[in-house]
Amino acid sequence: MDGQQAKRTEALLLELERRLGEKAVVRDAERLQLHLLDERKTYQGHTPALILPASTEEVATVVSLAADAGLAIVPQGGNTGLCGGATPFGGLLVGLDRLQQIRTVDAINFTLTAEAGCTLQSVQEAAAEADRLFPLSLGAEGTCQIGGNISTNAGGIHVLRYGSMRELVLGIEAVLPDGQIWDGLRSLRKDNTGYDLKQLFIGGEGSLGIVTAASLKLFPATARAGHSVSRPVPSGACLEGAGGRPCGQRRPGDRDRDHAAEPAGIDPSQAPGPGLAAPRRSRPGS
Repeated sequence: MDGQQAKRTEALLLELERRLGEKAVVRDAERLQLHLLDERKTYQGHTPALILPASTEEVATVVSLAADAGLAIVPQGGNTGLCGGATPFGGLLVGLDRLQQIRTVDAINFTLTAEAGCTLQSVQEAAAEADRLFPLSLGAEGTCQIGGNISTNAGGIHVLRYGSMRELVLGIEAVLPDGQIWDGLRSLRKDNTGYDLKQLFIGGEGSLGIVTAASLKLFPATARAGHSVSRPVPSGACLEGAGGRPCGQRRPGDRDRDHAAEPAGIDPSQAPGPGLAAPRRSRPGS
């Protein structure tokens, strides 16, 4: 870092301390080290400071001031990635750890709105409290953050059933590179009001903006292992039809209807079962 850039960086950090508070600007080397080494301990980064905004507006302030000063920023979630994408090599490191609010849970609409710093596990638990399921699940779910899951288009162990993060996001709130806040939080399954701009941020790894909140898709809660969600039926009994009549219990007229339903020329013992086609009758001369 040359002298001019060092001066700009120091001036920016002082301004951020003034606007966000001293606890939002971390310069301590020991604390920084936790954010500078990737999960596989392959990439060792460096940064003059870690910035910890507490709201979307504060993220916008950080991005706007950094853009004015001509300094690069690197957004970071839970730092559980395996490719070094969240490791800073110069520039400011922006952590979203303090954006941890679950804004809304709509059990009727099967949606949940969470800030980017919420861990995946906290989102799963918030959905479960409403008897709903957020299906994304992976090994780092207690540490990884929703913003990082979105920015890397995480898949997890249920990706074949529920899709990747791209399939689970209904709307996004993000801070653009110039510091503007883009409010794309929507809870609609179908939204044809314009370009689907949220798709640019999903999997973008923060290159087009910093995701600060998202509206997520929920599903009906599944039964836990060892628990049944159906009504118990007496042993040896089965029910048929909407009325729940025990199988084998006949009503007056059942025999007449059974005979009327039997195709002519077919032995009743060879009649097809439910859902099976009747056997073809032989053609003359065949």
